[in-house]
Amino acid sequence: MQTAQGIHQASKLRDFGLRPTRQRLALAKLLFGEQPRHVTAEQLHREAECAGIKVSLATVYNTLHQFTQSGLMREVVVESGRIYFDTNTAPHHHFYHLETGQLLDIPSGHLAIAEIPPPPPGTDIDGVEVIIRITDKKSK
Repeated sequence: MQTAQGIHQASKLRDFGLRPTRQRLALAKLLFGEQPRHVTAEQLHREAECAGIKVSLATVYNTLHQFTQSGLMREVVVESGRIYFDTNTAPHHHFYHLETGQLLDIPSGHLAIAEIPPPPPGTDIDGVEVIIRITDKKSK
């Protein structure tokens, strides 16, 4: 018997062209709650293990990439080899805390970009994403 949340998750996956497999549904349940989330594949894998969901890290990576390719999530590359998956797909920017690894949304409208250079010939700008790297204040 499926719960209302399970039916909602299955419908959401279908709306984005994804077949609602058992593993996709289990991971979607962890990802899509009340608040937008930023997770790495490793974080989601640990959450799944703690929730008793048997899924390999490779499957978590594959599922996150499928969710991203379908438009259900977006990928945020904060530095080489450090990728977060964001459940908030609306255009927005981020703070990235270098010491904690925490990724935080910058609310829409809180960052103004004065000028964007024209793109190379034959191309269009698809979007602009700003990641502001932050650290803790150092005491004097």
